Amino acid sequence: MNPSSPAAGTVDPIVSVRGVSKTYPGGFQALKRVDLDIRRGEIFALLGPNGAGKTTLISIVCGIAKPSEGVVLADGFDTEREYRQAREAIGLVPQELHTDAFETVWATVSFSRGLFGKPPNPAYIEKVLKDLSLWDKKDNKIMTLSGGMKRRVLIAKALSHEPKILFLDEPSAGVDVELRHDMWRMVRKLRESGTTIILTTHYIEEAEDMADRIGVINQGELIVVEYKHVLMRKLGKKQLTLTLQHALDRLPDSLSRWPLELSGNGLTLTYTFDTQKEETGIAELLRALNTQGIDFKDLQSSESSLEDIFVSLVHKKQETLA
Repeated sequence: MNPSSPAAGTVDPIVSVRGVSKTYPGGFQALKRVDLDIRRGEIFALLGPNGAGKTTLISIVCGIAKPSEGVVLADGFDTEREYRQAREAIGLVPQELHTDAFETVWATVSFSRGLFGKPPNPAYIEKVLKDLSLWDKKDNKIMTLSGGMKRRVLIAKALSHEPKILFLDEPSAGVDVELRHDMWRMVRKLRESGTTIILTTHYIEEAEDMADRIGVINQGELIVVEYKHVLMRKLGKKQLTLTLQHALDRLPDSLSRWPLELSGNGLTLTYTFDTQKEETGIAELLRALNTQGIDFKDLQSSESSLEDIFVSLVHKKQETLA
């Protein structure tokens, strides 16, 4: 699938990436001519293995790093030529827990707002801190907070200037389940208010639960961009697993027309079928098993998760490059 196809584009993108490449002085090419449009008000999940180029791409869009070639627009502003206007539209929650250790929560979040030239707005800062369960910590110094609380402060700082675009770079890394759930509740509320969310995550089930569209990046190339439900339908597989009454040494030749896999102990038979086909072939398979005298005592069906699809896409890309 071509990420620059109409399915991946939009009439009015809030982030537009065109022909972006990044090559470091040693010759390593972190990004290879990436094209990507991110739509206003969507939650976009960028997935990829370690070293795939996720953080490099985010850094370029946020103006932290410069591309070797290509152009990025954020809210219509060129991130290099119109850095200040572009950066004002963006809030970034980085992976690293770096913040002002000796400042209070209230002071550091208020200061972040001032950095973007925004006038003081105590009511807004109060709302952000309350949404992130930080209000009772507002007078605490950052150094006294737990790792999870420091992560909340980073999110508050990123939201302090009321950005239209929020980047969450591995926001769940090293945080507890409670914070993770709080964070995603907040993300949903932000999206409802019109904020565009771009996230990278190793928790693929979160992307499956949260994202409107999914992008998969591997070895510096954007290999797929698609609506989540379309991706699941196009690339997902369903499996029928039968637990047999009696172990089989091998599958009869008459069953070779079906993509069947017999387990090592001969007691489990797995049939994989395409979710897009109108006919699953299950009824015909069951009749064929009955004809062969193969009885089963249990039957279960399952469907590919986003993680299965992600692993498959990355594996295929690596095989292509091998």
